[in-house]
Amino acid sequence: MKSCGVSLAAAAPAFSDEEKKMAAGKPRGKTKEGTLSLTAEEREELSGLDSLLFGFLNLHENGAKTETLLLKAVCCYESLILKAEGKVESEFFCQLGHFNLLLEDYPKALSAYQRYYSLQSDYWKNAAFLYGLGLVYFYYNAFHWAIKAFQEVLYVEPSFCRAKEIHLRLGLMFKVNTDYESSLKHFQLALIDSNPCTLSSVEIQFHIAHLYETQRMYHSAKEAYEQLLQTENLPAQVKATVLQQLGWMHHNVDLLGDQATKESCAIQYLQKSLEADPNSGQSWYFLGRCYSSIGKVQDAFISYRQSIDKSEASADTWCSIGVLYQQQNQPMDALQAYICAVQLDHGHAAAWMDLGTLYESCNQPQDAIKCYLNATRSKSCSNTSMLTGRIKVLQAQLCNLPQGSLQNKTKLLPSIEEAWSLPIPAELTSRQGAMNTAQQAYKAHHPNTEPVLGLNETPISQQPLPVHMITYSEVDDLSSPAKRKRISSPAKYLEQLRTDRDHLNPTQKLMLQQLESQFVLMQQQNTFTLPHNCTNLTSRTEEPWRKQLSNSTQGFNKGQNSHLPGSNDEQPSFSTDPALYLQAASTNIQTSHRMLPTSSVTQGIAFNHLSHTATSGDQQGICCTKESTPSGNRSFVPEISSHTEDTPNGCAGVKGLSNRVQQLMAEPICSPNSTDSTSPNLISDNPQMSSLLIGKANENMMTGACDKVSSIHPESHTKTNKSVASLHSSIISTTAPKSANQTTTLGVTSISSPHIRLQTVNGKGLENSNSSKNTSLPMISRKPDSPIIPSMSVSIYSNSAEVLKACRNLDKNGLSNSHNLLDKCPPPRPPTSPYPPLPKDKLNPPTPSIYLESKRDAFFPPLHQFCINPKNPVTVIRGLAGALKLDLGLFSTKTLVEANNEHTVEVRTQLLQPADENWDPTGTKKIWRCESNRSHTTIAKYAQYQASSFQESLREENEKRMQHREYSDNESTSSDNSGRRRKGPFKTIKFGTNIDLSDDKKWKLQLLELTKLPAFVRVVSAGNLLSHLGHTILGMNTVQLYMKVPGSRTPGHQENNNFCSVNINIGPGDCEWFVVPEGYWGVLNDFCEKNNLNFLMSSWWPNLEDLYEANVPVYRFIQRPGDLVWINAGTVHWVQAVGWCNNIAWNVGPLTASQYKLAVERYEWNKLQSVKSLVPMVHLSWNMARNIKVSDPKLFEMIKYCLMKILKQCLTLREALITAGKEITWHGRTNDEPAHYCSICEVEVFDLLFVTNESNSQKTYIVHCQDCARKASGNLDNFVVLEEYKIEDLMQVYDQFTLVSEFIMLLQYHPPLLDTGP
Repeated sequence: MKSCGVSLAAAAPAFSDEEKKMAAGKPRGKTKEGTLSLTAEEREELSGLDSLLFGFLNLHENGAKTETLLLKAVCCYESLILKAEGKVESEFFCQLGHFNLLLEDYPKALSAYQRYYSLQSDYWKNAAFLYGLGLVYFYYNAFHWAIKAFQEVLYVEPSFCRAKEIHLRLGLMFKVNTDYESSLKHFQLALIDSNPCTLSSVEIQFHIAHLYETQRMYHSAKEAYEQLLQTENLPAQVKATVLQQLGWMHHNVDLLGDQATKESCAIQYLQKSLEADPNSGQSWYFLGRCYSSIGKVQDAFISYRQSIDKSEASADTWCSIGVLYQQQNQPMDALQAYICAVQLDHGHAAAWMDLGTLYESCNQPQDAIKCYLNATRSKSCSNTSMLTGRIKVLQAQLCNLPQGSLQNKTKLLPSIEEAWSLPIPAELTSRQGAMNTAQQAYKAHHPNTEPVLGLNETPISQQPLPVHMITYSEVDDLSSPAKRKRISSPAKYLEQLRTDRDHLNPTQKLMLQQLESQFVLMQQQNTFTLPHNCTNLTSRTEEPWRKQLSNSTQGFNKGQNSHLPGSNDEQPSFSTDPALYLQAASTNIQTSHRMLPTSSVTQGIAFNHLSHTATSGDQQGICCTKESTPSGNRSFVPEISSHTEDTPNGCAGVKGLSNRVQQLMAEPICSPNSTDSTSPNLISDNPQMSSLLIGKANENMMTGACDKVSSIHPESHTKTNKSVASLHSSIISTTAPKSANQTTTLGVTSISSPHIRLQTVNGKGLENSNSSKNTSLPMISRKPDSPIIPSMSVSIYSNSAEVLKACRNLDKNGLSNSHNLLDKCPPPRPPTSPYPPLPKDKLNPPTPSIYLESKRDAFFPPLHQFCINPKNPVTVIRGLAGALKLDLGLFSTKTLVEANNEHTVEVRTQLLQPADENWDPTGTKKIWRCESNRSHTTIAKYAQYQASSFQESLREENEKRMQHREYSDNESTSSDNSGRRRKGPFKTIKFGTNIDLSDDKKWKLQLLELTKLPAFVRVVSAGNLLSHLGHTILGMNTVQLYMKVPGSRTPGHQENNNFCSVNINIGPGDCEWFVVPEGYWGVLNDFCEKNNLNFLMSSWWPNLEDLYEANVPVYRFIQRPGDLVWINAGTVHWVQAVGWCNNIAWNVGPLTASQYKLAVERYEWNKLQSVKSLVPMVHLSWNMARNIKVSDPKLFEMIKYCLMKILKQCLTLREALITAGKEITWHGRTNDEPAHYCSICEVEVFDLLFVTNESNSQKTYIVHCQDCARKASGNLDNFVVLEEYKIEDLMQVYDQFTLVSEFIMLLQYHPPLLDTGP
């Protein structure tokens, strides 16, 4: 964007004697008035410092000179920005963000980056900015936003030099989020990259092995761990941690052998681990658990004591000690140990349960009830129903006791209230005091040091809740277990701190500062809290999905720290004894929750660069600009939603490779009482500077910004209902591509959209910015980055020769194999919910249905037009089979068995549930996750299951009829039964899916029968885009069969690449469908993210109540035998079988602009999400240009633009390779050869294939894209470049693809009859 104040070029000479100021010891930001200066040499050095050096620039050892220079640069920038009243070029703020990031001053870095974002409309072109912003979000545990920022970096610049760092962090974040498939993919992408990284390859391999363990793939994990142990020169810390994990797996996993053998192996592994790292408290704790399980009580006590001595005084350790004391009939000692456990972690369910059991064994039911109640309130409690029943039994016993009997009875143990006040064992208080002292001393010398990215994966002991999220009844949890101060409210706590202001330690002073800030904000605006959905994120027990990361003292990387958070109080799901609760490892250097800076979240710009307008306050990541929110209200922080679903955690948390891994936390953004929490002021030593960075726009900010946003400013919804923000307007326009300032983005209207961005500087419009003082500012002259794709003065109306000329002499830095949209198009975004929202009475619309009576009706042209109309997300064509006299019996189970009884069937094991609900396995809460286990069988075996299921159902119905014959109200009885069934446990069913019918020899009769269908729904037809691929994609341009029993579910999804689909119910039973229009897929994507699910890859079943609250319309209908369901492009749908039935389905691609546009948009979205697109849109586009005459101008321009973009890439890459002296070998293509994908990142590779020398010699042709090839071999020495097409052939196809008029098309297909006379 244009400069709105001081320019970059005019910046040079304006700094003065900053060195003298620093030498004099004057604090930064508090100098006398005067100009500041940087020398030419300093500016040159600073020009090479940006976010890419984060983690590789060690300022604490040998980087004192660089650190001094960065501090000086920050001081100069702040002074000059202040002097110019903020009216400087946006690049100033970007550089300021980089410098603060390298100095690990995260609040200032975040503020500067956000200011840059608010000023720079095309911020997404700056990969270094996105990377830096992602690192800051990552530091604050804002994983949702960090993932989006990192994904955008890889999208806009696939060859980014820090791609390995990004893949590593993405792998770790997806691992915490339980998206294991994505996590594994990114770890593998990091592993194959030869570029430098803050973690070594063996450490990445360890994460992969632990990922297998987390998924309960124990044999794969064991194999990976053992393979790691065979690595030469394996670092001692990695070795110790690998042995620790192997030991704990053998202790817990039954699949690894008999009990005696397992325990023996476990002890051996743990002893070897302690040989490699004698100071690992976690290994000592695990060893104690193993000794305890085989009855070696004394050895167990010694191991637990060693664990505590290694600063591992965790709740789990004390709970285990309590179990040992209780087993040895030492109730008082057991009581004391349990009290220590629950004081360290107030939500430790296992300790509360064991304490309740202890009281019950001592005949103190009142205390037992209190303990059981505390256990049930913990999120980690897995047997609430059992405890509730036990509480009722004890209460009943109390009611039956004679009055006064309890008071007269001598108690063996003190009551829970008395026990809470007993002196804590000296080893706990001394250890905790030493830890706190060490932590304060460390923080005093390293105020901005963040924990590093290491291999730690065991949960830590619970951290305090942030003050502004704690209810008065919970404030007691803030007190230290050693001191046990009981404060009745934050206000009283604040008053106490104020009273002792002069005697506070640094941590308490920081707490006081933040409490005072919170108190002022609460007075001014009573809604200033995190969104209410966040409240449980830092409760005393954390959700299982956040419980994978452990803590130790330092990280693997030698340089700057890279942080991954961890979480608390994890109980392994494989633990059979609730008393033997797995300890989440403690820490030598206690780390607190990270809280996003207060003024960062209250500033007048959007909180993060990736936000889009939300429709309700409980959607994840609400963040509205002033332009898009009523009355200028803004949401303060991106919401990290709480996910409470149970997830596999059947592995020990990894105590991290001790001396080199700092504590990791998976807590989201919070904790004002953190010792490393940031000051509320972004530029704390310069309030004026802070206000300039924030911008004056927040002066007008209203209260209630965290309330639910129920209405959105209409201006922010211009054209929001069209599609995903990915296709540039010139793709579908009838004119040549416009300049950046003229373009608009279809679909999502976000703060990145130029047509809604209100350019402001300090809250003023651009018209006021020119009145600023023309202060000369010395901007560092950054080394110019090469554009992602070279900007060329060619359009779709240029011929191939002009495109070739424009591509000459361009270097390889402008190359990319992965962008098919316009050069200036930002990364794709999901659409916001269409505006205005539908009224509630329109959220259950009638399903468009067509009733056919004859064959003529089926071939009536308006039927085709009705189905492909984008206004109709779904069409049910009823009676199709009867009208066309289709023999559906060819697809019946009986016929399939007779034809090919050994044919493979994929089986999904699911839970039988009501169609409109989805419950967790216990039947206690509705969830979105819809998991199923995969296996395989044959048609014959599944047919037997299908038949036996039907017979069993008949038998159950008969028994039910006999049992309820005496009841007259059968309807009421049925309702009661359904209520009980809904609450679980649920019956297990098997769904036979994805049965391939592509073989025209095996299924000749079946496929021939389908040729009776109208052309627009046939598997193969000239008007079907998928018929022009030239190769088979199973299930898309071939038929697939589904064999179902009642309750079989196809989870929510859009079709691959948003193509249309055809589904025919063979019968005899019905299917129930749920359909949501394409324009609402962004809302469902938000719900998936909120529920910790991957919209593209996970299995999910929407909660209809959630959709209703979000004003999402849902079409719901029954598909009967013989009915055809047409799913239009991009429509979201999910299906459940009502009865026993078979279905057949395939995809079709109508030759329309809407279909092509949605397919390309999903192609790009898949690329952003690192998901493979099954339809190779580049390959398909070139085949369409060869085979199809196009008369639709919009469709023509989109195809032509894609051809031009790919032609430019091929020409430019070819020129660069030739210039570099790399030989290009002719390879060609064979008939029916599939399109090629990169074997590493799975993007489509067109024309120029990078194949390893070994693969080429073996003729296996394992293809790489250019970016992955260069990551493996920077100069491509180990690769051969194969050429599929002659460049002349591509240029000829490009030139010959022209727009054909509809009149010529009519003449071509319907020539007129000539009158030849008599």
